[in-house]
Amino acid sequence: MRTDNRLFRILHALLHMARDTRVYTSEELAKMLSTNAVIVRRTMASLREEGYVHSEKGHGGGWQLSCDLDKVTLLDIYQAVGKPTIFNIGVSDSQSDCMIEKVVNDSISEAMNEAESLILKKFGDTKLSKLGNKLDKLLPGNSSSSRHKR
Repeated sequence: MRTDNRLFRILHALLHMARDTRVYTSEELAKMLSTNAVIVRRTMASLREEGYVHSEKGHGGGWQLSCDLDKVTLLDIYQAVGKPTIFNIGVSDSQSDCMIEKVVNDSISEAMNEAESLILKKFGDTKLSKLGNKLDKLLPGNSSSSRHKR
């Protein structure tokens, strides 16, 4: 099973955009995020619809941040990118007639729902500026262009 890491990738891109206010092409972001430019364009388009980024077409065009990181939460971005699955585990067979499997599924589902609720609450409490502040403590200076590390 493959992990859905759209949220991580887009947060990565947004923090780069916040630290270096230049325009980024989809190709640059794709290379930075180890993904395809088509995926970047699709994901960034959903952020554009919510007003978090804007785009310029043509030569010299690309993507640029258009929001205040003090007003945007992790939950806002999570919702804008389509609420990707938080966990990659779940019930084995929701249609099973086995009572043991039903008990196991119910218990796991209950725990997963509680955990997801806590995570989403934390996302809602975390402004993107907090991520930027943590980064500032790790990296002196304001430009991320020469400090990109995976």
